[in-house]
Amino acid sequence: MDVASRLMEQLNGWTFEQGHLAKSYSFSDFGGALEFVNRIGKIAEEQGHHPDIYMTWGKVSVEVWTHKIDGLTESDFILAAKFDEIPVPEQTRAARRDADSDGSDEADLDEDYDSADGGSDYDDAEEFDEAER
Repeated sequence: MDVASRLMEQLNGWTFEQGHLAKSYSFSDFGGALEFVNRIGKIAEEQGHHPDIYMTWGKVSVEVWTHKIDGLTESDFILAAKFDEIPVPEQTRAARRDADSDGSDEADLDEDYDSADGGSDYDDAEEFDEAER
């Protein structure tokens, strides 16, 4: 535990949870999170060390531990440090939400979505129902 404590001090924002190193990263969009997952995935593959990676819109959570021993080794801390070297945009979902609060409302977001995909999700619902029969 003394060695683990010293190594934890060298990491930025990682926590010790149930024998694993854990960290969550915030992003302003899905694409940024996906790009980050791909970058850490490449590093993990190069190292032959495979963390658990959880991704959702604007958030990536990573758990690192050595599966073979169900515990931590020095290589887990090294991998976590390598992940910390990847630049992550400063803007979080909260910052994005604040930046977007220019008076627009949720209806504007729906309108933007509809125009981006050519119309409402429900425009072709009847056609879809017919095709399913």
